[in-house]
Parts: sequence; C-alpha cells; structure tokens
Amino acid sequence: MAGNRRLTQNDIAKLAGVSQATVSLVLNGAPATLARIPQETRERVQRVIRTTGYVADPIARRMAKGLNRILGVFTYEPAFPSEQADFFAPFLLGIEEAAQQQNYDLLLLTSAGVGGNRKIFSEGNRLRIADGCLVLGREFDRKELARLVAEDYPFVAIGRREDAGGPVPYVGGDYAAATRQLVEKGRALGHMRLAYIGPDGPAESIVDRWRGFASALGEGTELVLHVNDVNRPAGEILDAILGSGATAAFFIELADAVRVEALARERGLSVPRDFSMIVLGSHIRASRSPVRFTSYTIPREEMGRQATAMLVNRIETGSAGDQILLTCDPVEGETLGPAPSNLPRLGPAIRRI
Repeated sequence: MAGNRRLTQNDIAKLAGVSQATVSLVLNGAPATLARIPQETRERVQRVIRTTGYVADPIARRMAKGLNRILGVFTYEPAFPSEQADFFAPFLLGIEEAAQQQNYDLLLLTSAGVGGNRKIFSEGNRLRIADGCLVLGREFDRKELARLVAEDYPFVAIGRREDAGGPVPYVGGDYAAATRQLVEKGRALGHMRLAYIGPDGPAESIVDRWRGFASALGEGTELVLHVNDVNRPAGEILDAILGSGATAAFFIELADAVRVEALARERGLSVPRDFSMIVLGSHIRASRSPVRFTSYTIPREEMGRQATAMLVNRIETGSAGDQILLTCDPVEGETLGPAPSNLPRLGPAIRRI
C-alpha cells in the first residue's frame, strides 16, 4: 500500500480477491456463519491479514460487535515514576485482577499530556476506543469530571469525588471515619492538645481526613497547632509541635512523619514517650523508616477491584453506578502512647503556620 495510510477491510478484500463483507465475516462472524464460507477463502483472507499486519479498526469493531471489551485507565499523575509508584501500584493491581476476571483488556491513557497538563480530553485522546474509563489521582480536573458526567460516558472514579454537576460514581476509602477513630483513641489515652500537620483541602481525600479529625474534637480537646502544608522542613515542624505543647501530632503524609521522628531521635526525644505521632493513612514504603507508625490501612487493591467491577456493570447494563466508601482498618503501630503528664499548660490560642 502507498504511503502510511491505514489499511482498511476494503484493502484486504481487494488483495484477497473477495468482497469486503467476506472479510468482515472472517474477522467478526459467528462460527455458524463462518462455516458457510469455504475454508480456502477463509485461509486466503487470514493469510493476507497476517502478511499485511492488518489490525481491525477498534471503532469499527465496536460498531459491529457493540463492545471492544477495553477499559481505559487515566491517572492525573504519572503512574510509574518512583515518587508516585507506591501510591498507584496497588490500585493498578486490583484493576488488572478484576479486568482479567471480567475478560476485559486495559488501555492506559498515557498520551494525555505531561505534568500538570494531563487531561482526559486532550487533543487526539483515545478515550473513545475504550468502552469506559477508570479515573484516579490525588486531585481531579473539575471541568473534565463535569464533562464526563454531562456526556454520560461510562466512568468510575477511584476515590470520593463531588462537585461535578451531577452524581459521580466512585469507590473510595472512608477516611473520615478512620481518622475520627484514631483521634478518639488518642483522647482515650489522655491526649487533649493536638497538632495537625497537613492541609484541610481541596481534594476530597484531604477534606475527609480533616472532617473526621475536626468532628472528633470533643469537650476539653484543643487543636493547638495546624501546619497547613506538607513537606515543610522537619526542624520547623518539630519546633512548632514542641512549642505548642501538643501531646499528639496527626500527619497527612508519612514522609513528613518519618523526617520529624528521625529528627526527634537525634535531639534525644522519644516517640511516644515525649509526644505521640499518628499518620492518617497507610503507605507502601513504610519500611524506609525503622518505626511502625500508628495509622490505618487504605484498601487500595480492593478499591481498584470494586471500581472495575462497577465500571463493567455500567458498560454492560447502562446503570448509573454507585458511591461506595470502604472501611479503613486501624494499624496499631508503636507511635501512640499515653499523653505525658509533665507538659506545661499553655494558652488556648491555636497556632497556624
């Protein structure tokens, strides 16, 4: 064939000396239909297909058979570089397992831009090749989410998502309930002056943690320090915790907790003897630290499995999908102990840095 033009079924038909309809039947026909085509003809068509390397247009096959049995997977952050791999790998394991069970292939949408410019609806995107799409990331593009809802394209978000002009089908973790449980456990151990290290939004997973934390602040419990950011210098965070008189510090990010605990040991402090540390969610590479932090699990693989099953159900039945939050089980750890009784009583003012 001249140039780089994509081969069509009509091209294959001309090369094989048959009609385009015969080529279509060889590619897509049921066994009973194929039996009516002479074996020599079938073999000739298949030989031309093998020789030319022809691959059927997935859109045309979708029109012919209804479904490609392909699920798209889109992430707003790169799925495989080292700094993100631990976050996405369990989701992808669950997605792959469920897709295999449902007899679907996966299409990882990697041509959607780089960095902060990754878009589902990027120019030349291949979203429509897939029968539906799983969308995951720490933060979503609200306009793209609203467009998916408005166009009624089959998709399921991994993680709770709102504010999309309509209900968003999702499978997420119940971070609010799990965080509240940890705060209540701390209160039972006498911790009444608490620090919170991390933002309170805007992503739903962050909002849910903050909501669970704030809802557990009962009578006599004070939030004495809020570091409304992540990745601050360890010395800055540790000095702020000690200066506030907090007896327990709750961390959004494991990396912050690891650095602060290591610096505390360098200064001769002991966790949880001098103050307790709690991490709001499990992380894959906790082995980077010799300390097992008190935390809770995030059922990432199960979220991937259930989201995939929900998407297949949407594709095959036309259902609207559900909104599911899975339980995050507590991790005992070794960084939460009784509140020290020798700390000075400070004023009630909250510090925010």
